[in-house]
Amino acid sequence: MEKTVLRLVCLLVVLTTVLSLMPISGIQGQAVQDYTSSFLLFNCPDGDQTYELNLTIPQNIYQYYTMKSHSVFSTNAFSKFVTPNVFKPVADTLWQLYDNTEDFTNGVLTLVHQITYEETIPSRYPVETLVIGKGDCDLFVYIAASILEAGGIHTVLLFYEEKSHMQLGVDLGNSPSDVRDEVFYITYQNVPYYIAECTGSAWRRGWRVGECPSDYQNITVQVIPLDYIEQTSIGQASVSIRELDPSVVTLKVSSALMIQNTEISISGQILPITADENVTIRAQTSGGWMTIATVPTQQDGRFNYNWTPPAVGPIKLQASWAGNHQNNGASSDSQGIVVLPLYFVAVIITSAVALTTMFVTFIKLRHRKPQLLPVADELESQIMENTNFTTENYTDIAQLSESTGFENSQDAHGDFENSQDTRGDLENTEEPPD
Repeated sequence: MEKTVLRLVCLLVVLTTVLSLMPISGIQGQAVQDYTSSFLLFNCPDGDQTYELNLTIPQNIYQYYTMKSHSVFSTNAFSKFVTPNVFKPVADTLWQLYDNTEDFTNGVLTLVHQITYEETIPSRYPVETLVIGKGDCDLFVYIAASILEAGGIHTVLLFYEEKSHMQLGVDLGNSPSDVRDEVFYITYQNVPYYIAECTGSAWRRGWRVGECPSDYQNITVQVIPLDYIEQTSIGQASVSIRELDPSVVTLKVSSALMIQNTEISISGQILPITADENVTIRAQTSGGWMTIATVPTQQDGRFNYNWTPPAVGPIKLQASWAGNHQNNGASSDSQGIVVLPLYFVAVIITSAVALTTMFVTFIKLRHRKPQLLPVADELESQIMENTNFTTENYTDIAQLSESTGFENSQDAHGDFENSQDTRGDLENTEEPPD
């Protein structure tokens, strides 16, 4: 009996030890597990330098926000999800790249445009969204507002209740200059806040501060000040940034001169060799620049595309790629081609045929003179048969005939006729008188 109890006690001790160690090991493992997200940033809109920003969120900060209350009892409480202190290192790093509020804001928009869009309920804190890697309009707005506020740029939330959509209003201090169309802003407490649309998957050409999608222009919007913004945090994210390595894009065309409705081959290569990357080929006609194709690179970094120009006249071609997390994007030198219209080609062919015909006719006429020389020889023989000219006279006539050609042979023929007349006169003088 005692042995059985002792065995049970030993088993219980072992089980207690194992169970006590399991959560400790789990917690220790989680404590060292951090979450890192990578984003690409330009030095400015349409910039030629690209940077990779790596943002790391410690596990304990993520756990802290997952345990916080996510309840919202009024629209004004949306501002509780703006947490600037966590992202102070991000803002400090961005100020190393940008020297004005507009470029800084566009850099933040570029960052949030790279997060996968997915409708999410309920709301989350920015740290949670970055760890999960997906979210919707309001979650992207909370991230952008947190970084901008951490960088000293004041913001307000813009809530379109009828559209169930949220944007950000940004106090730039001056009107934006990189807007590609009309500038949009709202005025709140006598301060213009420029529209910042935080959704959009095409982040390389995404919305810039001051631009607004047509669905949200000139409609009612609720301005939400950041009255409940978070004031403190238990820690901060860490950030590293590096400039990407340079790259080169080459471009060549099969012919610089072509006829309307014919095909041209466009080829090139990305260096250093980069496979399975998209190259955008653009053409400039009288109507401006347009994208004609996006083609992938092969294993050797080369790409090729056959294209039929839609217009005649001079056309410029250019190839570019956006880059990746290793190499900076680049654009090729432009290559020029000239497309000739069909009627112009017909005129050239007609002119060439006419010139060829004229040349052949000229050559034939040029070779017709030597064929007339035997006529001159025949005339000279007749002269010898019908005249009493001496050898010296014949030699003189022959030399004259050779030097002057057919025209002089005609003169000789005239002399022949005159000699016949002379002979006739001589014969008449020999007749005896009656």
